[in-house]
This record gives sequence, structure tokens and C-alpha cells, in this order.
Amino acid sequence: MSKGVITITDAEFETEVLKAEQPVLVYFWASWCGPCQLMSPVINVAATQYSDRLKIVKMEIDPNPLTVKQFQVEGVPALRLVKGDQLLESIEGVVSKVKLLSILDQHLNKN
Repeated sequence: MSKGVITITDAEFETEVLKAEQPVLVYFWASWCGPCQLMSPVINVAATQYSDRLKIVKMEIDPNPLTVKQFQVEGVPALRLVKGDQLLESIEGVVSKVKLLSILDQHLNKN
């Protein structure tokens, strides 16, 4: 499996996220979103640091309205931590690297 962030679409969501063996962090973003530019490096750090126990995917919101609606994304950047069909964490807006890694540690160290 890739250690980076995987770009997916609505069509790939079920296979890549809901049927994934490990928890998945879904990063919702938009090309026109300034704050999303700030989140991308943080997401990449998380992908590197947690590659052994977390899958990270990113979805551009405009071409993927089904998943955006399903996860009630109201603003970007937005993050959803999912395991199977269970939503573990929901974050809207920019979060610092320290905050994101802390949230991931809380969930990933339970296992």
C-alpha cells in the first residue's frame, strides 16, 4: 500500500474507505479553498507518521457530491476519521499538526 495520500472519488469511496481493513482519514478539500492549502502539509505529515496503521484519502468536494452529502461536509477543509461504517471523529476547518496528531493518537492507540 502507498504511504502517501490517495486521491479518490465518490465511485471509489466504498472500496477505499468503508471496506478498508484499517481506519481511514478522509480529507475533504477544494482547489479554490485557501485554508486547504494550509492543511495539505499537515495531512502529508500524518500520512507519513501513521502509514502503518492509518489510510489517508483526499476527496475534492465539487466533483464528489454524494460523499460530501453523506458525511455532512459543510465547509472545507474537513476531516472525517472512519473505521468501517463508523464515524470516529469529525473536524471542520484548519487544525494544527499537533492537534491532528493528538486526535489520531487518541483513536489509533486504542487498538
